[in-house]
Amino acid sequence: MKKLAIFASGAGSNAEKIIETFCDNNSISISLIVCNNPSAGVLKIAESKKIPFLILEKEKFFNGNGFVDELKAAEISFIVLAGFLWKVPETLIRVYPKKIINIHPALLPKYGGKGMYGNRVHEAVIAAGEKESGISIHFVDDLYDHGQIILQAKCMIEEKDDAVSLAKKIHLLEHRHFSATIATLL
Repeated sequence: MKKLAIFASGAGSNAEKIIETFCDNNSISISLIVCNNPSAGVLKIAESKKIPFLILEKEKFFNGNGFVDELKAAEISFIVLAGFLWKVPETLIRVYPKKIINIHPALLPKYGGKGMYGNRVHEAVIAAGEKESGISIHFVDDLYDHGQIILQAKCMIEEKDDAVSLAKKIHLLEHRHFSATIATLL
């Protein structure tokens, strides 16, 4: 059994979709939700699905051992970042090489990096006059939105699109491809 931890900072729509996908899976278990925001909606999802959760303390995460002991105690073998807004510390990346993936709401390497998340990404894509956008699923390394790309999926941007309508298109791509990519990797 592969035990996954989902790291999330917000509402948790991607986390919820992943949990639903693997709820009856005999080889993949969502075993822990890890969050840096004690008021995040993803924690309500964890409670409703009876999944244990861990709230990160910033100092220990960045200057301690990155909560490696807690992840190891929970027998976590793979980490999925689903709207997690903190940079993953090198300590954690070393312990989980090529075992941490992220989803980004744009076609990397464009529109990635520090501060590029949520509607900020969609606003930048629209402002640049791009004709398409999409998602990038990638391995996590020591730079924001930089690791090896595993999968990209695209959508067209129409003249009438704004950040809100583009976000809806991107969410559809995320929900269609993220769980399938996790299953393929594992």
